[in-house]
Amino acid sequence: MKVTAFNGSARKGGNSTLLINRVFSELHQEGIETELVELAGSPIRGCIACYGCFKNRDRRCTIKDDLVNDAIEKMVASDGILIASPTYFADITSETKALIDRAGMVGRANDFLYRRKAGAAVVAVRRGGAIHAFDSINHFFLISEMVVPGSSYWNIGIGREIGEVEADAEGMATMETLGRNMAWLLKKLKD
Repeated sequence: MKVTAFNGSARKGGNSTLLINRVFSELHQEGIETELVELAGSPIRGCIACYGCFKNRDRRCTIKDDLVNDAIEKMVASDGILIASPTYFADITSETKALIDRAGMVGRANDFLYRRKAGAAVVAVRRGGAIHAFDSINHFFLISEMVVPGSSYWNIGIGREIGEVEADAEGMATMETLGRNMAWLLKKLKD
């Protein structure tokens, strides 16, 4: 089994990565393979509503000059998907939104490619707006007919500067519980 995480932060190795890694540590203990894809430094365009994905039905977006088609392939090949984002003006980053919009359209155009895969949102926040960002990611999972595991609280870690999120004991514990619950869910879905 494999879980791929897509980190929409502009900072590689930042708080979003630290939160993902805490989830990954629990998945590794359960023998689940993981991969981290950092969107930082990779320009990603938003959906242009051309509906080429519905016409072509080839599991690809018609925009071919960024990493979204590679991300879609990784999503299809994974049993579980994590999408992480820091909170920017009470929502996800524009890169995360572009990935969700385009991968979501391609998924729907191709008979719901991610149907019944496990999906979980991970959000880093300095202070406020995290619930809206959390919801934005979860809407992608739910409209894609995916299964969302819960945790002991919303999957949010608090911290501004890189590393500060590790001082959020409740946030770190939430990520550990998320990792354990995602591993459990993946095993049930495989049965």
